[in-house]
Amino acid sequence: MGDTDPSRSPTFERFKPAARLRSRMADTIEVLVPGGQANPGPPLGPELGPTPVDVQAVVEEINDQTAAFDGTEVPVTVEYEEDGSFSIDVGVPPTAELIKDEAGFETGSGEPQENFVADLSIEQLKSIAEQKQSDLLSYDTKNAAKEVAGTCVTLGVTIEGEDARGFKAKVDAGEFDDVLAEA
Repeated sequence: MGDTDPSRSPTFERFKPAARLRSRMADTIEVLVPGGQANPGPPLGPELGPTPVDVQAVVEEINDQTAAFDGTEVPVTVEYEEDGSFSIDVGVPPTAELIKDEAGFETGSGEPQENFVADLSIEQLKSIAEQKQSDLLSYDTKNAAKEVAGTCVTLGVTIEGEDARGFKAKVDAGEFDDVLAEA
């Protein structure tokens, strides 16, 4: 029969450099953590446990970088190398989390068309839109505010005392152009 050692096959030899390259590339972990309150427990600890990084150092770095979000769920990406080095990229919290924090409630309405849980001012909505604009498809603050208003619909949040759909119609009509103008 012949030699059955797979490491001697021409196919194995051809892919061996790619395997070496892959082992030197960084790996990535993506998690949602409460801003400034990450800890070595779930969801971070189980993801980082089998990696070569110092878990406590990663947790401390995440807490330093997310302290401004104090308790708000923040998306964090940890990229690490085999030598234990790592880098952290902190994203913008989900729109729903920003709305909850700004309006001061924990959970959205179970019946968002009928029962409203909070009301946002146009200034609060603009603030959220400006924070999220880089992550949204909108090209200006006015359209970003309409996207945020769409999330308000699903949470049961009114804007300036009006259902978010009605608010969006007023934005389209130009009623809030002075407030939503670019800075």
